[in-house]
Amino acid sequence: MPDLPIIPETITVHLGPPDSDAQNVTLPFLDYVANVASSEIYPTWPESAIRANMYAQISFALNRVFTEYYRTRGYDFDITNTTANDQFFVQGRDVFDNIREIAGELFNNYIRRAGNVEPLFAQYCNGTTVTCPGLSQWGTVELANQGLTPYEILTYYYGDDIELVRDAPIENNTASAPEVALSLGSANDDVRIAQIRLNRISSNYPSMPKIARTDGVFGTDTEAAVRRFQEIFNLTPDGIIGKSTWYRIQNVYIGVKRLNDLNSEGISLNEVTDQYPGVLQLGDSGNAVLNLQFFISYVSQFYETIPPVAIDGMFGEATRAAVEDVQRTFGLPVDGVVGELTWDRLYRAYRGIVDTVPREYVEGYTIPYGGIPLRVGADSEDVRLLQQYLNYIAQTYTEIPQVNPTGYFGPRTEEAVIAFQNLAGIAPTGIVSAITWTAVTELYNVLYKGSQLQDGQYPGFEIGG
Repeated sequence: MPDLPIIPETITVHLGPPDSDAQNVTLPFLDYVANVASSEIYPTWPESAIRANMYAQISFALNRVFTEYYRTRGYDFDITNTTANDQFFVQGRDVFDNIREIAGELFNNYIRRAGNVEPLFAQYCNGTTVTCPGLSQWGTVELANQGLTPYEILTYYYGDDIELVRDAPIENNTASAPEVALSLGSANDDVRIAQIRLNRISSNYPSMPKIARTDGVFGTDTEAAVRRFQEIFNLTPDGIIGKSTWYRIQNVYIGVKRLNDLNSEGISLNEVTDQYPGVLQLGDSGNAVLNLQFFISYVSQFYETIPPVAIDGMFGEATRAAVEDVQRTFGLPVDGVVGELTWDRLYRAYRGIVDTVPREYVEGYTIPYGGIPLRVGADSEDVRLLQQYLNYIAQTYTEIPQVNPTGYFGPRTEEAVIAFQNLAGIAPTGIVSAITWTAVTELYNVLYKGSQLQDGQYPGFEIGG
């Protein structure tokens, strides 16, 4: 399911019931709309009735495409041509001229509920031989003859809380599953979408743990929720969101939200707002670039073909050249742009190195960043390490509150992290990624080494008495 609805350039129609071995036909979405309208209604109807019906037909089809209703169930098509399941489509039929003209005007418009994102599952029926809770096709004729506009006809059947989305973007309809599987340490919009869906599903399946924050950071709480979801739905419980888990999450989410229902719960806009820029390239700046530079510089110590790079948060020519060296080293297309594949390969190389380091606290020694962003809800040995480092620093910098080193990242730990970030001049997000972790361990090392006495050195207080 894409973040926001699009008008697909093409749609694939199965010419029979879902489980039949009937032919699939792929055609432009505009042609599909004109065909369905010509197959289901009459060109002699009042224009307001034709337009109202076409809005409903378009919205119904887009709901199927947006929710990937059939594809999440393992089918290789978007919709069927059977009225028992979907809409009446007749392969090879002639299309009425006036229907084609109106379809060309309306095919990138659809209905949605106010405050929701998804195209309305605009249920309808002919209103004579078949009746249903939604729009009556023959009933629209009577309303049009009374002088109602297309929108007024639609509100008559679907309620006053609908709105028409006009001139929606037209794009290639691609599968929504992320190209790279999501796992511990992933941080992007796909993670956030999965977190939102898992939390909503957990309301119906309370044995699933809640994810503390749906912030796009794949931490240990997200992994725990994924594992339990996989156990419930008979998937391999590896805590990784690959294609099969992604589509099963989506399928269950659609079910509990009733997105394929006229009275669906709906998807609000704040559930799909982008949080991460994704691709990093020349001219970018900020924390994502800082983390990228950190990973490159660390990995460069183990790969002669990768040079270190300044960790300044600016994606300049030197960083682009280093990215190209990373891509050459790992056999990726060399373009100097950090897309999903480049980030994943660099990240896995880093994790492969640091995973060999024992994750336990030894006074005076620090452990490299584990590669997994830490924030509220995380529960791991890395959180315990962080808490112990912060507690040591707090002995000198009293503005940082002491925390109980339990290994659980709660509000008190977040408070300590934010206090440290303010002290270190780091954006106070409360999330510990590479830059914050490195700053913590560097200050810890400075303070610890500064407290150790050399032979014959005065300790700063009287000894004995």
